[in-house]
Order: sequence, then C-alpha cells, then structure tokens
Amino acid sequence: MLSRKESYAYEISSELAEAVGIGESTIYPLMRRMQKEGLVVSRLVESNSGPSRKYYMLTEAGRQRLEQQARDWRTFMTSVNRIVGDGR
Repeated sequence: MLSRKESYAYEISSELAEAVGIGESTIYPLMRRMQKEGLVVSRLVESNSGPSRKYYMLTEAGRQRLEQQARDWRTFMTSVNRIVGDGR
C-alpha cells in the first residue's frame, strides 16, 4: 500500500482488515519496526477532526525490500502451484 502513496496507520489497518483480516494491534508494532529498520519514514500532519496523524512513506530501502519480497512471493507461488498441479 505504501508503494502507491503515503498513508497513516489507521488507514493502512482498515484496508488490511478488510482485505486479509489484519487489525490495528498488528499494524502499529509493524510500522514501528519498519521505521526502526529504515524501511519507512513518518511525518505528523495536523488534522481538522482530531489529533495529528502520523503518515508513513517507504524509503528507498523499503522499496528495495518490497521488490525482493515480491520476487520471493512469486517464486513461492510458482512452486506451490507446481505442487498442487495448477501449472502456472
């Protein structure tokens, strides 16, 4: 999601909860860990409707990690498909 645009943790968790059932309790520690590893940076943005929001963006290192993980995922999917006979 962050490869497309910067976002704040609640927005990320809402999309992930809808798509794959991952909630806020998972997202906040994940974002802290990614920031500590230099994969994302954050900035605070004032909000008209409540407290400031912390927006996250991928760093160059984050983009490189994403590309590597995407390659690994495609390799894994190919292997699983071969095993189950899908042939893709």
